[in-house]
Amino acid sequence: MRLLSLFAVIRATFNAVGRHRNDPRGVGQVMAIVGAVVLLVTLLALGGFFLYRSLPGTSVSATASETAGESTEPSNMGVLYVRVVGESSDVFVRIPGGDVLMDQNMSQGQSVNYATAAEGLEVTIGDPAAVEVFVDGDERDISDREPGFSFTIDPQDG
Repeated sequence: MRLLSLFAVIRATFNAVGRHRNDPRGVGQVMAIVGAVVLLVTLLALGGFFLYRSLPGTSVSATASETAGESTEPSNMGVLYVRVVGESSDVFVRIPGGDVLMDQNMSQGQSVNYATAAEGLEVTIGDPAAVEVFVDGDERDISDREPGFSFTIDPQDG
């Protein structure tokens, strides 16, 4: 019993000093620092990935798309045929005073075709330089027009 009381006195005399402590707080600080470094590396990697994805494509792929697009003329263009040859353009098509047939942003290589226009069509092109427009099979050059250019196709028997 005397030995136990001596141990208590020795332990009470030699308390742990600040730099010699071995408690969980030190491990927690290390885990927090490691977590912060992992989070920082992850954010940098994601930022680099999304920055890379936002860059425009190379001119080689754009040239290849243009040459491929020129050789694929549809045999029956109908009343209205719109093909995007630039990066993208908003295209809005509706029946005059009536239903909206299309209102979307089209990207390079996409096209839309309307075979008939019994009630006519109102067309608005967001970026005229980025599209080719064919009306009744004839190309209409609108590349020099202002953004948001609009035109109307008269009613036709379909």
